[in-house]
Amino acid sequence: MNLNLTENPGGDMQIIYRAANIIEGHIVAGMLEAHDIESYVGGHYLQGAIGELSPLGFANVFVEDADIDRALPIIKAYEQDTRVKAEATDSDDSLLSDDLAY
Repeated sequence: MNLNLTENPGGDMQIIYRAANIIEGHIVAGMLEAHDIESYVGGHYLQGAIGELSPLGFANVFVEDADIDRALPIIKAYEQDTRVKAEATDSDDSLLSDDLAY
């Protein structure tokens, strides 16, 4: 279960993932939760202060030190899956642009 968003993660927690935004941070935290790894997504208020811009480095997923070894393979699998999907989308876009050429 995620910690209350108003609480400071405190204790012995480490950043396990730096998300592109708060939404991605919660996706990753949900994956960790599905494997019974407690997590905390930080950066809600920092990102809100910037407005609609999507600054990097504000959305972080934290886990306790004791859970790092269990969390890392999940994070790596997520990152690999994300890269594969991005590459597939890029190749699909190039096919589309070839179809539109006169």
